[in-house]
Amino acid sequence: MMHTNYTVNESPPSAEDFASLRKLIGWTNPCLSVVQKSIDASLLWATIYLDNNLVGCGRVIGDGAMYFYVQDVIIHPEHQNKGLGSKIMNTLIAHLESCCAPGATIGLLAAHGKESFYLKFGFEPRDGESLGLGMCRFI
Repeated sequence: MMHTNYTVNESPPSAEDFASLRKLIGWTNPCLSVVQKSIDASLLWATIYLDNNLVGCGRVIGDGAMYFYVQDVIIHPEHQNKGLGSKIMNTLIAHLESCCAPGATIGLLAAHGKESFYLKFGFEPRDGESLGLGMCRFI
């Protein structure tokens, strides 16, 4: 259950807060100017604050027409298992369902072990049978 002092916003976090949250869960960050450019290029954000401190976020990137990708769903380790990730996903999905044209694709790359979380929101694993496996390349 969500703590009563959590505040959900649909505005992006600051580059500093976003980079700090990413670092907390073990992700590396480029320089803050690159982080800011990425934030600015995002289509949609859901952020959660507790006492003005960023404790969760998620965003959507993509072309804004046919392809949308859920990215960076992150919950501060001390605030996990309180429904915050579901609140972020519900916020993002509600927006996408209201604005996407029929036939649009919403994709994501789940972190290892987090796949079952996304099943609750209608995402299906690409098991290599009908659609092929998902792939990525890191630079």
